[in-house]
Amino acid sequence: MNPDARALSSEKYEVKQESILTKIKPHAELIAAIFSGFLIGAGWLLERLDNGSSSAVIYLLAFIIGGFAKAKEGIEDTIENKELNVEMLMIFAAVGSAIIGYWAEGAILIFIFAVSGALETYTLNKSQNEISALMELQPEEALRISNGREEKVHVSLLSVGDHILVKPGERIPSDGRIHKGQTTIDEAAITGESIPVTKTPGHEVFAGTVNLNGSITVEITKPSNETLFQKIIQLVQSAQSEKSPSQLFIERFEGTYVKVVLAVVVLMMILPHFLLGWSWNETFYRAMILLVVASPCALVASIMPATLSAISNGARHGILFKGGVHLENLSHLKAIAFDKTGTLTKGKPEVTDVIVKKGFGREEAMKIAGSIEKHSNHPLAQSIVAYAGKYHKDAWIEPESFEDVAGWGVKASIGTTEWKVGKRDFVGNTAADSFADGAARNLASEGKTIVFLQAGEEIVAAFALKDVVRAETKAAIDSLKEGGVYTIMLTGDSEKTAVAIAAESHVDEYIADCLPETKVEELKKLKKRFGNVAMVGDGINDAPAMATANVGIAMGEGTDVALETADVVLMKNDLPRISEAIELSRRMNTIVKQNIVFSITVIMLLIASNFLQLLDLPYGVIGHEGSTILVILNSLRLLKS
Repeated sequence: MNPDARALSSEKYEVKQESILTKIKPHAELIAAIFSGFLIGAGWLLERLDNGSSSAVIYLLAFIIGGFAKAKEGIEDTIENKELNVEMLMIFAAVGSAIIGYWAEGAILIFIFAVSGALETYTLNKSQNEISALMELQPEEALRISNGREEKVHVSLLSVGDHILVKPGERIPSDGRIHKGQTTIDEAAITGESIPVTKTPGHEVFAGTVNLNGSITVEITKPSNETLFQKIIQLVQSAQSEKSPSQLFIERFEGTYVKVVLAVVVLMMILPHFLLGWSWNETFYRAMILLVVASPCALVASIMPATLSAISNGARHGILFKGGVHLENLSHLKAIAFDKTGTLTKGKPEVTDVIVKKGFGREEAMKIAGSIEKHSNHPLAQSIVAYAGKYHKDAWIEPESFEDVAGWGVKASIGTTEWKVGKRDFVGNTAADSFADGAARNLASEGKTIVFLQAGEEIVAAFALKDVVRAETKAAIDSLKEGGVYTIMLTGDSEKTAVAIAAESHVDEYIADCLPETKVEELKKLKKRFGNVAMVGDGINDAPAMATANVGIAMGEGTDVALETADVVLMKNDLPRISEAIELSRRMNTIVKQNIVFSITVIMLLIASNFLQLLDLPYGVIGHEGSTILVILNSLRLLKS
């Protein structure tokens, strides 16, 4: 092999090794915990074969491998916060059990705590994907126009007042105002609404939104780091940095628990010798038993197995939980806010009504409209083609000419007739308002979008389109209301559309004209009103609101960002699953409470028995480990459907 080939091979090997290490690194704690479990099993077998010295070595390896991450974390936190924590207490308890000859028990304590820590680390690593997923949606480059010349520049180099060219199909790289041109913008990334918005000179456009069909020149109005899209990212970061009430309670409880246990152990090593006349051996022996039986092994097992069992149960039923704290919070919900588009509704406009001029055939109207609209890529056009295709069985008509008038509609010539398909302003306001005795105007008042078909100067048909409510929405909302949960709809749509959808979906309250920032503010208000609030959504625009809520719930068919940001994911966009998730949460919390009361009671009884010299170490270990096993078995009941 020549030197160049050898160097290339070596480079590929190094890249492969780095790739493997990159994949393994996030799971290192879990791998170490599992390996320590195997070592415990090996040590136990050696101990049964009367090979005590070898088993002690194996147990020592289990201590080091399983406990390294938690010991390192505990020591670093202790140095940083100048306060002992539960990690240190677990290490002390394991070492204490080893000192009095119970290596297996000490290793098991380390193993249980290591598994818990590994799962926590894995969850934290997963949550870091949210921001990177958001960042990828904003273009890194823009086509700046300067002195009649075009040049590609990084978005960070754009200044307020610069002009940039945005071509059809491209994402807008920074917030600005249209200087020249007109187009249709898909603003789903910002508003979450499926129907694109017509934009003409003077209209504002936002970074991350998609220019659908017209070239436009945009004047930059904000630096790239102050765009609405960047604010969405900052809102997600801010919401995720806020600690939950449970986490704050645990942090406060931790320091007190450790101090009390260690203080009692120290006193137990001294006072009984002088006050009760115990020998020094007996005093130290009792102190070590206390350290073992007072370790929070059963308390840890009270929560983790119950949580994992509930998560497994939910997964089997299409409900994905991203952590026990979110599962716990579900049972405390007082209100749930829903995004409209793609959550309560299907997320795509559908034709709901067709009005045809008297004397003009309905099938003919659909055939002509479908033949023209199939040449357009506008979502409304695609919906009309899909609807017309259900009833029109013959071949489509091929127009002699076709023109897409950006932001208004389309023109086409069929035979000697010029046809127009488009909005009210495109075909003439007066003619549109008087068509079919104002029937189209009445449909528009119901929150529907009206598209007219015009032959020459005469309107012959009108199509009403609407993002229709999902079939299961009403049942899901009614079920939540029966369970005492208040329901609210947050939508970027107008008041008129919001009223219609709110009534149809049975929600208690609605808030219209919501941008991502508005949704976050409304969530904060709802949290003040109700305490615990969930947010259900499927779009990028919902990510900050879901992160702000106590529990964020995403529809499984939603965007990657919504799925990453959410705490709970409905894998099949099945809204009734929310009620099932809440019920599962309530069952889990009941079992957790049972476990905690039981484990604390056992610990207190063991401590009292030890102080009265009624408890020998083997029975203390049996009581301590036995309570842990019972707690786990109680938790496994949640695996049942």
